[in-house]
Amino acid sequence: MKIKNKELHRITSTAIIYKKQKKEIKYLIAQRSLEKKAFPGKWTVPGGGLETDDYINTPKTTKDLWYFAIENSLRREVREEVNLKMGKIKYLLDIVFIIPDGTPSIILSFYAPYKSGQVKLDYENTDFVWATYQEIKKYDLIDGILEEIEMVEKILKGGKNINYKR
Repeated sequence: MKIKNKELHRITSTAIIYKKQKKEIKYLIAQRSLEKKAFPGKWTVPGGGLETDDYINTPKTTKDLWYFAIENSLRREVREEVNLKMGKIKYLLDIVFIIPDGTPSIILSFYAPYKSGQVKLDYENTDFVWATYQEIKKYDLIDGILEEIEMVEKILKGGKNINYKR
């Protein structure tokens, strides 16, 4: 595989959004449009890429820096893709992926509770479901999504984060 630029990476983030209903934990997954370059038609969690507009036109946090650019980007992406607001965002793990066009991508995976809103999909997704971890196993997921949701499930049930098998 040919890498376009070995020093530059596209930075993306994803959100495993959950809500507790009685004794169950349900997670939001959405089906990607068939028009997407990477993983068309597969089920995943909302997220997307960091854009310079996520910070460049906002006041700097310090004289030279912007803080929370990834969190702001992720909140924007979730609003755009599924029309939801999330509670406190927590870091889960990082992933490296080569996009089919040869661009290296860093994916930062987070999890957060559902806060408000009704799911309304944008053009990037064609369907959605709130489902338990067990129910999610039936869907054609992007590789790794099930394992990430399993990690969150264990954390939310009082366990510690599990290390993915190497």
